[in-house]
Amino acid sequence: MGLKSFFSKLLAHFAVSKLKREAKNGVELQQKTFKALVKKAANTEFGRQHNFKSIENYADFVKNIPVREYEQFESYIEKIKAGQQNILWPGKPLYLCKTSGTTSGAKFIPLTKASLPNHINSARNALFCYIAETGNAKFTEGKMIFLQGSPVMEKTKGDIAYGRLSGIVANHVPTYLQKNRMPSFKTNCIEDWDQKVNAIVDETLKEDMTLISGIPNWVMMYFEKLIKKSGKKNIGELFPNFNLFVYGGVNVEPYRNKFYEIIGKKIPTIELYPASEGFIAFQDSQKEEGLLLNVNSGIFFEFIPAEEYFNQNPLRLTLGEVKKNINYALVLSSNAGLWAYSIGDTVKFVSLEPPRIKVTGRIKHFTSAFGEHVIAEEVEAALKFACKKIHLSVTEFHVAPEVNPQSGLPYHEWFIETDSVPTDIEEMRTLIDNKMQQLNVYYNDLIKGNILQPCKLTFLQKGAFNRYMKSVGKLGGQNKVPRLANDREIADKLI
Repeated sequence: MGLKSFFSKLLAHFAVSKLKREAKNGVELQQKTFKALVKKAANTEFGRQHNFKSIENYADFVKNIPVREYEQFESYIEKIKAGQQNILWPGKPLYLCKTSGTTSGAKFIPLTKASLPNHINSARNALFCYIAETGNAKFTEGKMIFLQGSPVMEKTKGDIAYGRLSGIVANHVPTYLQKNRMPSFKTNCIEDWDQKVNAIVDETLKEDMTLISGIPNWVMMYFEKLIKKSGKKNIGELFPNFNLFVYGGVNVEPYRNKFYEIIGKKIPTIELYPASEGFIAFQDSQKEEGLLLNVNSGIFFEFIPAEEYFNQNPLRLTLGEVKKNINYALVLSSNAGLWAYSIGDTVKFVSLEPPRIKVTGRIKHFTSAFGEHVIAEEVEAALKFACKKIHLSVTEFHVAPEVNPQSGLPYHEWFIETDSVPTDIEEMRTLIDNKMQQLNVYYNDLIKGNILQPCKLTFLQKGAFNRYMKSVGKLGGQNKVPRLANDREIADKLI
């Protein structure tokens, strides 16, 4: 065993012991976090406007602070960008995380000295959990790559540095990991994603890569370029010691088989749930379902039943009030200065003790042109089911309604990119549609009631989604293709 493996196992033991204690006391820790946040921010502009000093319990908090999305925070953010202090959190933030977002234009999310450890430590804790559970720390002895945004920072008029979250975090990687970490700083600074991936391929081609991390779509692009450049049969042949894949951003399940196929073997995976607003959760076990909620990391969570989200006064629940297998819109308050902030994601609990969640989709990303309210979790499950049955690997997909077809009833159209079109498209269509009817009772009623006809499949040429993302300036980094839409905007561009 190498020294790095030995010390990693030692550190993992202590870190995981602490995490397990915290997970057992999640409800209590959330209450302490709530009180500490309100007390700390009482003298900020936001705290004074919302009477933080009068807040004694959660009911007072709900009464004083409505749920907001980014647009309702923008006036505060503009003051922060101009250099004003004590707006949402004491002092000024260290950084502003710039993100294009999936529901609006550019967003600038504060990242403070208090909130930075949440982003830095959570991915580390996920790796520690993996090491402690499996005893495998071999990946620490080789090279690790994190496909991410540029670490180059710009500054606002108020002299606050801003950039992409992954780039900001890259500037705070512990020294002991720097020698193993790839790509080089110079390559990481390349803005054009195609050029960047090509440079990463050149840098890593002859290295002993043991851990590879990133959003699955862009990692797949990296893998394909590696194979083309090296002439190898698969990634496992090129990197024989590659033994851990870490991902986040999108659900890997619909194309997990394609990953195993291009790697040439099955390898362990760790799922992370990072966001600009905070590192929400991470996979803490290879045996248990779901992602462990970060209950003691400076974030206070609220949960709104998804069907109530658009009500004038939706029901807001704390961790101690949630139930399993119910879709909730995720709302958070944090030591970054966000208050009852809706991040736009929906989650459901698969375990309460400890609190583990699954990301089920986006509260505004669903297909409900006919009242069916189909969510990401359902389409991903249906596609995975069909692909397993017919042994097909999918690269990417998108579902949109066709409300006014030239003939016949309306339908859902599935745009699917795959290496090869299945020999029996009708079989795949039937498998997907039948599974969707099982998973979504409203969709079933619409099909049975002759309001909709069964879905239709449109297969796209290789690279179609990458070309679309490039055309809208969102190729690479933390950008993701929306799985679902209520209109044909993306569908028409894909065609």
